[in-house]
Amino acid sequence: MSKSKLEYIWLDGHEPTQNMRSKTKVVEDFSGKLEDCEIWSFDGSSTEQASGGASDCLLKPVAIYPDPVRKNGFLIMSEVLSADGTPHPSNARATIDDDNDDFWFGFEQEYFLMDSKTDLPLGFPRGGFPGPQGQYYCSVGGRYTWGRDIVEEHADLCIDAGLNFEGINQEVAPGQWEFQLFAKGAKKAGDEIWIARYLLDRLTEKYEYYIEYHPKPVKGDWNGSGMHANFSNSVLRTCGSKETYEKICEAFRPVTDEHMDVYGEFNDERLTGDHETASINDFSYGVSDRGASIRIPIITVEKGWKGWLEDRRPASNGDPYKIAGRIIKTVNNAKIS
Repeated sequence: MSKSKLEYIWLDGHEPTQNMRSKTKVVEDFSGKLEDCEIWSFDGSSTEQASGGASDCLLKPVAIYPDPVRKNGFLIMSEVLSADGTPHPSNARATIDDDNDDFWFGFEQEYFLMDSKTDLPLGFPRGGFPGPQGQYYCSVGGRYTWGRDIVEEHADLCIDAGLNFEGINQEVAPGQWEFQLFAKGAKKAGDEIWIARYLLDRLTEKYEYYIEYHPKPVKGDWNGSGMHANFSNSVLRTCGSKETYEKICEAFRPVTDEHMDVYGEFNDERLTGDHETASINDFSYGVSDRGASIRIPIITVEKGWKGWLEDRRPASNGDPYKIAGRIIKTVNNAKIS
């Protein structure tokens, strides 16, 4: 008789930025299949999701991955349900309108590696600053690169867990890194970002580091952190029409505020119009323009207007479920023939 450790992972009810929570359920003779993961419960009064007098919330397993570290372990991404079995108000995944997985998403997750002893990004000396930006992006060598050990280990963990992990690179500021994930289906894309974040956050426990997802943790002339959302549906992948692309981009203009509401806390500190961002107060789009709200990749144009779009506005601390759900709603409301 074998025992397995199922790590149930969910998002709490903190606003506006939810946190990950997790706990372990030990079961016997587990098949490794999602359908054999039972609904579990937790104390919602300790996670801002219920009152103490009616504290039970439910965990509904929605995705399963092998745990690359724990023996006989599995990572169980879970939706939060109220005690009556309906989606909890904090459960953004349940609101995504993409049951046929027509929407594909590639998220570029930026973050800062922080030293727990100094509360500064790796590469920042105590009481001072490193040299200005310019040498750090995609750098090689100990003079300009910090944290590669944990970044490489995280990449291996994600690949071993079966995530569709597509790459890593150091970003523009010291101690700032990025990883990329792609998935066919908005819910799956969100699941994989959250599992990748979980693996990264858990990994920092042994390095005496922590991850800073704040979109502008270092004030001044330093790049902030985003989570660019590359997206497509069957129309964008096949239309072959510049006019259609422009109509879809224009559909984002009148709902700019609705997007900003779910694109991450403190995003106004990052979206200033500088450091490869558009101003939070404007909306723009353009071919190969990294200073626009939405970039039309040059590859899309060269392939005859068949491809994808990149929304550059989401912040690094944004919830991919909320971001994807809002993008889908806007694209589906575009007035195209």
